[in-house]
Amino acid sequence: MTDHSVFVVDDDQAMRDSLLLLLRGEGIRARGFASAALFLEALPDEKSACVITDLRMPQMEGTELIQRLRVLRGETWPIIVITGHADVPLAVQLMKAGVIDFIEKPFDPNRILEAVRGCLSVLERHGVESEVREQTAARLATLTPRERQVFDALIDGKSNKEIALILDISPRTVEIFRAKVMQKMQATSLSMLVRLGLSVADA
Repeated sequence: MTDHSVFVVDDDQAMRDSLLLLLRGEGIRARGFASAALFLEALPDEKSACVITDLRMPQMEGTELIQRLRVLRGETWPIIVITGHADVPLAVQLMKAGVIDFIEKPFDPNRILEAVRGCLSVLERHGVESEVREQTAARLATLTPRERQVFDALIDGKSNKEIALILDISPRTVEIFRAKVMQKMQATSLSMLVRLGLSVADA
């Protein structure tokens, strides 16, 4: 289903095992940890992953784990919280902290699978966007200084005539540079070129 892993952090072995069985039965790569401390101690070095964590655990509670993961991994590791002790203020606080879903025990297995699939789809989308940015940056590096000036002006919404005035070259020369930029950036249209430029600008 995906190249991303799901890590289950729960001190309740029966709950942990049932979640792992459920996820693996759907073809999802999943690993379990008996505590937040053990998870952080053996923190996998995967670039992105999904984490399912309980809140009330010995040694370190789920809220502290969430805070530490936000510092260590940021948005590349989306988090799903499961808990038998839910309240509205806590749910709001966790969602503001970046938790993408909050599920109360006991829960329907389909509810967990829905949350995990949503989590994994976010990671897949981030992965595609990251790949596009890397490819765009590599193509930008092949542009000559003059081609980069034309590229920047096009992304800024300038017309050929305006670019010619800014760079003190003829409109015909701008057209030649524009064609080279389109070819090197592998853009089939101006709108595609703009999207590529914005993907790098937003990085």
